[in-house]
Amino acid sequence: MKKLIPIFAIIIVVVVLFLSLSTKQNMTVVYLNNSDKKPIDIVLGKFQDSDCGMVIDDISYASQAIAPDGKTWFFHDHGAMAHWLKNKIFKDNATLWSYTKDTKRWINTRKAWFSLTDDTPMGYGFGAYEKKQKGFITYNDMFIRMARGENMNNPQIKAKLLGTKK
Repeated sequence: MKKLIPIFAIIIVVVVLFLSLSTKQNMTVVYLNNSDKKPIDIVLGKFQDSDCGMVIDDISYASQAIAPDGKTWFFHDHGAMAHWLKNKIFKDNATLWSYTKDTKRWINTRKAWFSLTDDTPMGYGFGAYEKKQKGFITYNDMFIRMARGENMNNPQIKAKLLGTKK
């Protein structure tokens, strides 16, 4: 029991900080009743990433996940959305939107093509594109790579993708 006390204390501090940030700044963490399952207009500096809690201040790599009940969560990195979604019961039934680098619009994430080496907010490297380019992968492949830790935050993967020795 004594070993668990520090862990509980850390969890409580993180939750309190997360909640205080969202209430003090009127942050949007989750949007309710999105029954149309359409992407929500993200107001920069007013929406919070549901995976890491950081403020979304750039839409270039933003994603949204909508549960079947209409709850919508927001992410500033496509890899963060995959990371957050991997253990959710509704992951296969979620409506997913990603903002694209090439066409600068929201598209169905499951139809997007993902680069592997973009400079993304959390460093995962997955940029969403509407048009396929050489070396791009599907959403399913990106999701699997995130689950395995095969992204630009992994030094061996980064070296392999960039063609540098590690």
